[in-house]
Amino acid sequence: MPRPVCVRVDDMPAGHYIAPHHHAWHQLIYAIEGTMTISTHAGIWVVPPQRAVWVPPGIDHAVSTATATRARHLYIDQNASNTLPDQCLVIDVSPLLRELIRAASDIPVEYDINGADGRLIQVLLDQLRPPPQDNLHLPAPKDPRLLRICTHLQTHPADNRTLENWSRNSGASSRTLARLFLRECGMPFREWRQKLRLLYALEKLAHNRPVTEVALDLGYENTSAFIAMFRKATGTTPGTYYK
Repeated sequence: MPRPVCVRVDDMPAGHYIAPHHHAWHQLIYAIEGTMTISTHAGIWVVPPQRAVWVPPGIDHAVSTATATRARHLYIDQNASNTLPDQCLVIDVSPLLRELIRAASDIPVEYDINGADGRLIQVLLDQLRPPPQDNLHLPAPKDPRLLRICTHLQTHPADNRTLENWSRNSGASSRTLARLFLRECGMPFREWRQKLRLLYALEKLAHNRPVTEVALDLGYENTSAFIAMFRKATGTTPGTYYK
């Protein structure tokens, strides 16, 4: 790259898909408007405008858009900072970081490293901090028995079967499946399924789907239970999240 940090402006239509690929540099994937889904071998992230996804060099990742999206991709040289994360994670986009990304989108590609533009880039790098808790990452298991369950639920998120039900056709007891979920995904099966539903809810809400309709589509018996889950995970209600 001509400079330690480059910004690419990419406005994408709803339903746009970028096939799995990787780079020789770090990438911050961010949308100032719209919602994207980032998929890697480590799992799935849904990215609304309050968040961005950090992808280190050499990590294959695919990008899809739920809505028309105004993306700003930051490409960052491996030697730009010694504090850059070495794994995929979510970055909180504060109002300051959002405006820094906007400003960086307008500077020349070959900006003056020692001038005002270079100082702006350095402040931007200092603002790249992961949140204390990542509610928008869905980890992916490697065990083939768990993978079959998770793949099915990604297509049918309203399926309410318990691990006891799944164990009958998986070749493992419900206790074994429960231990595997904790070991490979870092959370119980019920929490994993709830997080999956949260990510699907974010995509559906981005299309302005009614909250009641989204709740029923995701297997909730009533809207109140869905809103309670959503508020616990995001700190706000579905109706106000994108506002």
